[in-house]
Amino acid sequence: MDGAKLQAKIYIGYGKAAKRIGFDYQQFRATSASNPLSSTALQTLPVSFTTNFKYSAPNKYGKADWLGLFDAREFAVGDFLVGRQGTFFIAAMQDTLPILCVQTNRTVDVLRVGQDAGVGLGTWAGDKPTTEAVLMEGWPASILQGTKGETNETKLPLDVKTPWWAILMPVWPGVVFRTSDIIRDDLGRKYMISSAELTDMGWRITAMQAQV
Repeated sequence: MDGAKLQAKIYIGYGKAAKRIGFDYQQFRATSASNPLSSTALQTLPVSFTTNFKYSAPNKYGKADWLGLFDAREFAVGDFLVGRQGTFFIAAMQDTLPILCVQTNRTVDVLRVGQDAGVGLGTWAGDKPTTEAVLMEGWPASILQGTKGETNETKLPLDVKTPWWAILMPVWPGVVFRTSDIIRDDLGRKYMISSAELTDMGWRITAMQAQV
């Protein structure tokens, strides 16, 4: 037996287990940088999500990662699963190891700031929504509270800190996020990317919430 045959047998075993304990989910794969869930589902199959294979501990606050139990022979990193517990994306399918999935809770657009020199006085340039370039549109993402906040520059007595957020989302080929790129979610919130780490499990982003 070689590595490929062993991997296939592992995924077949996951699929058999999911038939007994899982629920039906639909598989989606992005075909463009816009609205990856708008295409026709590739298949429907039983899936189970867990924090460990003993099924002995629930997930906790601030944790978006899960282990996926399903027949992954026709899956690729970045695919989506949509079903009973919401929408997940496949973050990692490492050889002979459990399948790492990320549960999403928001739908986001990622935009690049357009410096419009017509805004303001003199040579000052500013950002306007009408000049923002769309990089990715309608993508499921995980947005959870970060570990810090930013003190408001005005420092008035009733001011609160501007919150920071930890964002996880899949990669789309050819799109590279930069500091100061904008993320807008389906709740109307706006985030400014402070740092964006491109990993083999997708984007790991730190962003500060901004005024809409």
